[in-house]
Amino acid sequence: MTIYDNLELCSNWHHSRDKLPCFIGSTTAPLAVMTRLGILASHRGSNFQAIIDACCNGTLNAEPVVAISNNSGSVALARARTANIPAVHISNVTHPQAAAEDLAILQALETHQVDLVITAGYMKKLGPQTLQRYQGRIINVHPSLLPRHGGHGMYGMRVHQAVLDKGDKETGISVHWVEADYDTGPVIAQKIIAVAADDTAESLAAKVLAEEHDLLVATLATLTQSALPESRP
Repeated sequence: MTIYDNLELCSNWHHSRDKLPCFIGSTTAPLAVMTRLGILASHRGSNFQAIIDACCNGTLNAEPVVAISNNSGSVALARARTANIPAVHISNVTHPQAAAEDLAILQALETHQVDLVITAGYMKKLGPQTLQRYQGRIINVHPSLLPRHGGHGMYGMRVHQAVLDKGDKETGISVHWVEADYDTGPVIAQKIIAVAADDTAESLAAKVLAEEHDLLVATLATLTQSALPESRP
């Protein structure tokens, strides 16, 4: 299976802002206002795909309204375009100054009236303007049991190798609120996964990924049923 697999989505997913997804052909409006999601991802965007699928099949009462990536060739942006979700490349290539890059991200989120931001495999810190405007409305998913194996440089296989190097008997996934530093915000939900004696970094990565999507979607389901702080300009 390649990283381009699973790009097939619910047809006519995101027609326009005046049409709600997954109610195509229905004469009945949804019972609750959908939470508008903004997703930031740097590479494959498999968590983004899980969110798209959960919104499309009704698991989430939410709508992905914009995808932002610092990587113009990311699969995450390809997934967004396949689903007719606005896909935006914002990086130090498009905006060489950090403050301008931060402002561009904030403006993209505000333009699309995002309620809740998800950083899923996004390899950069968010800037102070975005963090202030969306304080308490940004979540991240991390492939370890935070606070263990978090922080600068701890991503991908580095995390799983660190688990093995420390001799941990358990690893897992954490969904947490985003703050200014890497992986420091309060934890919202965690899933514990046992580490086997013969595990490798690659086998741990596979175990974690198998559970990561479900935990993220379940956490989003809870958050989107709760009252979020006012987010729209």
